[in-house]
Amino acid sequence: MDQAPSDDGPRGEEFRADARAPARAVRGGGDYLTARELEPLTRLDARRSLASILGTVLPLALVLAAAATWWTWWAVLAAVPLVAALQHALFVLAHEAAHYRLFADRRVNDAAGRALASLAGISMCTYRVVHRLHHNHLCTDVDPDVALNGGYPRGKAYLLRKLATDLSGLTAWKTYRYFFGAPAANAETQTAQRPLDDTSPALRAAARADSRSVIAVQLALPAIVLALAGPGGLLKYLVLWVLPALTVLQAILRLRAIAEHGAPPATDSPFTAARTHLPNPLLRWFMFPHHVGYHIEHHLYPAVPHYRLPALHALLRERGLLDGAEVRTFAQTWRRVYAERAQPPAHA
Repeated sequence: MDQAPSDDGPRGEEFRADARAPARAVRGGGDYLTARELEPLTRLDARRSLASILGTVLPLALVLAAAATWWTWWAVLAAVPLVAALQHALFVLAHEAAHYRLFADRRVNDAAGRALASLAGISMCTYRVVHRLHHNHLCTDVDPDVALNGGYPRGKAYLLRKLATDLSGLTAWKTYRYFFGAPAANAETQTAQRPLDDTSPALRAAARADSRSVIAVQLALPAIVLALAGPGGLLKYLVLWVLPALTVLQAILRLRAIAEHGAPPATDSPFTAARTHLPNPLLRWFMFPHHVGYHIEHHLYPAVPHYRLPALHALLRERGLLDGAEVRTFAQTWRRVYAERAQPPAHA
């Protein structure tokens, strides 16, 4: 049964809907959706969230079990990209929890989100603090994601070098530093805007506690594997779980970040500063799981859970709100970020 979402919480915990809509981005004469239209789209359905979780965790367990059982070079070669893609899906579900969109009960939502994120080696509560800056200050100097997706296009050689570095494992430390709050810490030291001043003390305290628990989980996992399965089991853990996380997953995260916000035609509106992708089923599974490709829609209305984003997209398209917006295929985006010379984006 659908449940209405709980309220957005006290000030300092909300993710703001992005209402910036320049006239050039909306050519169909449509208007923003009314509260009455949005209400069914923001309802949380615990069964659908649970189905999404099981649809990621069960295939992940199956791939790991199969590769550990057969344990041949070809089984490992096949498993590494599959595990990385499913680890990425865990990240996306943790992102849903960070937005309070998995379960209506905040305690259940946060427990599930923290468990999924801890398994993937990231702190959901710390990410929530960082991700609020991204949503509430999209494509400004405060946005912590600009360091990853800004400045494109930079040419083929630059992008391929970055992806090769990701696949080598050399950039993983930066990714996990991000998910443990380094950009937020840096932003807090800024004297001009002090963007973390609008983050509630409860959110910051939860982030600190969650970071410590994730570190404890990540230290405990290899110790448990070693105790239960011996050195051979520990080797399989390192190859089948740690290796994908440090290599292929890093390239996926970079590609999706660039696809969502790289080389925007303008940054004064989510219609152009964010990008929605309509991929084929294979690319959707590998790079845009759980409907995360509907990124314009997500920035417009972050209260909409992932399983209702396709319906939101259809309604926005019907209204003409997506006319002139950055709705692309991945091939179109790839050609754009592959280009040789960056054009400075327009600003409001």
